Amino acid sequence: MARVFVSNHPLIRHKVTLLRDIHTEPKKFRELIREVAILLAYEATADLGVQEVSVQTPLATAKGYELTDKIGLVPILRAGLGMVEGIWEMMPAAEVWHIGLYRDHRTLQPIEYYNKLPVHPTVQVCLILDPMLATGGSAVATVDILKRWGAKRIKFVGIIGAPEGVERLSTAHPDVDIHLAAIDDHLTPEPSKPGDPPAGYIVPGLGDAGDRQFGTG
Repeated sequence: MARVFVSNHPLIRHKVTLLRDIHTEPKKFRELIREVAILLAYEATADLGVQEVSVQTPLATAKGYELTDKIGLVPILRAGLGMVEGIWEMMPAAEVWHIGLYRDHRTLQPIEYYNKLPVHPTVQVCLILDPMLATGGSAVATVDILKRWGAKRIKFVGIIGAPEGVERLSTAHPDVDIHLAAIDDHLTPEPSKPGDPPAGYIVPGLGDAGDRQFGTG
């Protein structure tokens, strides 16, 4: 099974609480997504390869280190876009490749509509970015795409996961580490009466992360 890392960092726990709040407006919501993504990426990249180098300080030569792994950020459109900017600021040399998937609300299966990967892999480590790991279908489909492309090291970085999604991704791809800020209780079932929430949403969750970022809910 995949290794699942749930952060207990106080800053992350605080910011996720603000994300959940129904009164948090889109501008603040986007800022929080960006900030939580930075903190999660810090933890998810703790095992990146480095090599020793020397640099000249104003006073002397100092031993230092530089990254040897080239990073690819793979946001799942559209909600994953909000996680890119902060991580990119930390790793400006990272490449960003977009994969567009949407969830069919009837079948809950992912539908691919956009893929702009180059012909051959250009990075050593891919970080899949998506705020919500709900049913796990989009995450599994994205890993499938990246593995067919030839990616060797893949990690999933999300904010909130459901047990069902975590199990589905870790079962389908046990070699993909999963980094989350929280694992919630369950997914909403099929609606039984008018007014019930759609199926496949994380409870308690934070609603639709894409709608809340872009003000389209």
